[in-house]
Amino acid sequence: MADNDDLLDYEDEEQTEQVVDGSGDVPAKKEVKGTYVSIHSSGFRDFLLKPEILRAIVDCGFEHPSEVQHECIPQAVLGMDILCQAKSGMGKTAVFVLATLQQLELTENQVYVLVMCHTRELAFQISKEYERFSKYMPYVKVAVFFGGLPIQKDEEVLKNTCPHIVVGTPGRILALVRNKKLNLKHLKHFILDECDKMLELLDMRRDVQEIFRSTPHGKQVMMFSATLSKEIRPVCKKFMQDVIRQSSSSLRSSIASTSLALYSHPGQRSDYITNIVEGAPAG
Repeated sequence: MADNDDLLDYEDEEQTEQVVDGSGDVPAKKEVKGTYVSIHSSGFRDFLLKPEILRAIVDCGFEHPSEVQHECIPQAVLGMDILCQAKSGMGKTAVFVLATLQQLELTENQVYVLVMCHTRELAFQISKEYERFSKYMPYVKVAVFFGGLPIQKDEEVLKNTCPHIVVGTPGRILALVRNKKLNLKHLKHFILDECDKMLELLDMRRDVQEIFRSTPHGKQVMMFSATLSKEIRPVCKKFMQDVIRQSSSSLRSSIASTSLALYSHPGQRSDYITNIVEGAPAG
């Protein structure tokens, strides 16, 4: 469990700046519009992102990252595990979207990125974020899977197109894994958005754990939420190892803070995840 001194307080004061021009010759996907809150004194170019990603950021009108992005993206693009808590509207989604797109190296048609969240609406929204930031990466394929629709359609998508990035809800993702339609053996990035919503519910936690066990040991794990209770933080961190604190002179530690940003080094990951469902067998 993180001590109060480990909590990082993200400032609420933000200013918005927009970029008016951009360049590049890569053909674009169909434009996906959306809104986004940014701002930090540095620019996205400081992260040394791929030109295709930077051009998409320019098209969205963003130049300066938010405080959360400024602290998390440099760590995320290095493949470090991240557990991040920050208020809504501070751009947490863009952290893992940009970081995974930056690290994506497509050598074959396999699923490399898995993002899970607790509602179909959020899953759809995240998939659209991937679409707009991969606007100039037409070779990147994104698919979203959630309950309420025939699972056969999802199975057809996996068979015919094999997306590189999969976004979905735990129940539908687990069903596809159990049916051996979704192969996660090549997965490199495992992300939970609004992780507390999934891990607080034992049924959904069991689904997440079973999915996690079907993935490689050396993957990057990132979890994000607007709220992380003292009880749920240790559960989140059991998916990771060697959690360390990321300090910044622009952030201040505060006992009253509700914002958390923790990073851990990849590698040295245990051969299996410690069982996190009370009373459930570890095998």
